[in-house]
Amino acid sequence: MCGIVGYIGKDKCIPKIIKGLESLEYRGYDSAGIAYKLNNDIEIVKEEGKIVNLKELINKDLDSYMGIGHTRWATHGMPCTVNSHPHKVGKITLVHNGIIENYEKLKKYLKEYKWQSETDSEVVAALIDKLYQEDNDMLKVLAKLKDYLKGSYALGVLVDGLDMIYAIRKDSPLIIGISEDGNYIASDVPAILEYTKMYYLLLNDEYAVLSKNDVTIYDKDGKISTKSLEVFEGSIDAAMKNGYDHYMLKEIEEQPKAVMETINEYINSYEALEEKLKGLEKYEAIDIVGCGSAYHVGLVGKYLITKYGKVEVRTDIASEYRYTEHIYRKKHLIILISQSGETADTLAVLRKAKEMGTQTLAIVNVVGSSIAREADKVLYIKAGPEIAVATTKAYLCQMMILSLIALYLGIKNKSLSKDVLKEYKELDKLISDELENKEKLEKIAQLIYQKKDIFYLGRKLDYALCLEASLKLKEVSYLHSEAYAAGELKHGTISLIEDKTPVISIVTDDDIRTKTLSNIKEVKARKALSIIISNREIDDKSLYDELILIPKVHELISGALVMVNCQLIAYYVAKLNGCDIDKPRNLAKSVTVE
Repeated sequence: MCGIVGYIGKDKCIPKIIKGLESLEYRGYDSAGIAYKLNNDIEIVKEEGKIVNLKELINKDLDSYMGIGHTRWATHGMPCTVNSHPHKVGKITLVHNGIIENYEKLKKYLKEYKWQSETDSEVVAALIDKLYQEDNDMLKVLAKLKDYLKGSYALGVLVDGLDMIYAIRKDSPLIIGISEDGNYIASDVPAILEYTKMYYLLLNDEYAVLSKNDVTIYDKDGKISTKSLEVFEGSIDAAMKNGYDHYMLKEIEEQPKAVMETINEYINSYEALEEKLKGLEKYEAIDIVGCGSAYHVGLVGKYLITKYGKVEVRTDIASEYRYTEHIYRKKHLIILISQSGETADTLAVLRKAKEMGTQTLAIVNVVGSSIAREADKVLYIKAGPEIAVATTKAYLCQMMILSLIALYLGIKNKSLSKDVLKEYKELDKLISDELENKEKLEKIAQLIYQKKDIFYLGRKLDYALCLEASLKLKEVSYLHSEAYAAGELKHGTISLIEDKTPVISIVTDDDIRTKTLSNIKEVKARKALSIIISNREIDDKSLYDELILIPKVHELISGALVMVNCQLIAYYVAKLNGCDIDKPRNLAKSVTVE
């Protein structure tokens, strides 16, 4: 959430900053702004709404070679121009991602200042201005900030009269981009990919000074850091739309490749699988923690690892887990799932676990992210850049990593054969085949896109899949959708089923198949519009209005085939409703605050 871009160099800064902000639109925002140096003055232009509104107000051809920009996702104060970034107080102009928890206390310390906005970020600008007046040395000011600020922050700072950009971070991501034409700050790599693939990753309490020709980074003790330069290994095209109407559709179609790139190093042989996962068999209990879709994929993992791995597994929402009590076994593992590796609540669980001495395993997409760096062990998915707010390919890759953990543990305890590995080798083709269902899925979307309530039903693994399918539909189409364990619907919620209410049922588990079908009979008796996703033909055709058949494959990989269909249904429903599919309202891609 929120985006930061800054540039200082030989080229005009405004086009670069605007382009960078547009590359970060996926993070979610409600206003945008830019500050730039022109004729020795700092000019600020900011506007509520989309970046296109900002572009109408600003001249991109101005001779300015240093500036910072921001897209804001409102936390302190409503979305409006006054609360938008950048903020200027005294000689300090800044952009800020994160939340300052003690900003009200700081206001009392800064009583000589008059506040223009409702934001905590303006308070940070005032604090820096006060400290700068006292020291007249920005390096000393940045070194002191951690003693004053409580909470999370990534800051890009301009100082009147200085041709420098200053940057500092704590618990909110920030990178420093390096190129021949100048230097950048950004909250994520896509913002700079058009100009450079080389960057430094700032760690907590590190700060940097950027000039047009140089970058100096200081560690938390104020010493110059000699950190390694990172190089983005993916293709720039992976972060571009490449002719697709929406990133979401592009990313759905990238799933066969992304999944195979994620699992290839595990599935070549049992020895390869063991090399990657060796040691997991020692744990007596596992907690899986995540937020949103990461939590839902954790529920899939809980089912598969419990069934095949024969290990006690609990799955919890990170924002709940961190504030509740837990009983730990002697050999206990916490698995943390996060696409960005910066999810605030999940990161807090990780740090709590480390304080208690509990072992941690991270499943993340971003190399060098906070969760990846701090976990005891990390398994990277290789989804590549995921720009659409609603995750698709990252979710599927995470699911397959958890599936492989279940497979490995199942082979170890002899509940599964090594031969199951072979099924993973055809997974890209199986997913690609499901992507050919678009015409049928568009037809189903036509049936449901104007409905006010939609329900998903399933049991066991199918119920876990229903939760994610329902979330996808809600996120991108704004329709009310709920997922229920099929047996629970009749305990109250069936009262909401009326003529033509869509009920999408997932039926892939043979052990419980007849029970789920009996629940479908109950909703059909109330005249529901029944849509079934199944891996077997259904003899009683009165049970459904539409049937989506997927191949009969091992339970360890069947969820991937189900989910591709559910993702496409959500996409087409949102498209029919004219929604902003890649940037749903009020949502952010990377949730780096509580």
